[in-house]
Amino acid sequence: MIVSIVAGLLLGTPIAEEAHRVQMDHRGQQVDVTYRSEVDVAHKQVGAVGAPGRPSELRCAWTASVDVHREARHAAGHVMARTISADAPLTGSRPGWCDTQRDAIAKDVAARSGKVRDHLLAVAARDQDALVAELDAAHDRVRG
Repeated sequence: MIVSIVAGLLLGTPIAEEAHRVQMDHRGQQVDVTYRSEVDVAHKQVGAVGAPGRPSELRCAWTASVDVHREARHAAGHVMARTISADAPLTGSRPGWCDTQRDAIAKDVAARSGKVRDHLLAVAARDQDALVAELDAAHDRVRG
């Protein structure tokens, strides 16, 4: 998983994390739910190059936003999809130019993959009530 995170960051593309799957019962029928996290890293150059003999203040600030995509498939044919964004993205900075720090930033983000996984599991737990409400509404529309 960490290798795919680093490879995705180096290519400058969003990274799909490992999926979290759960099964639940809704009104006597099976619902298969998949949660996938996606990490997207943005870079911002800040500071300035120092004058000769003075230290540089040049830094690359990065922000890794984490979205969780949920897809629930009900045995009756209902599909409930939703994207939940993280309240607090991962952040950090590295000295120097962003272009020369991308490898190091990719490793910083990969080192925090446990936090991304924890966020994915927390979102899945918090989403249960919203998912049941969506399934109830879909079931009621079909019956109504």
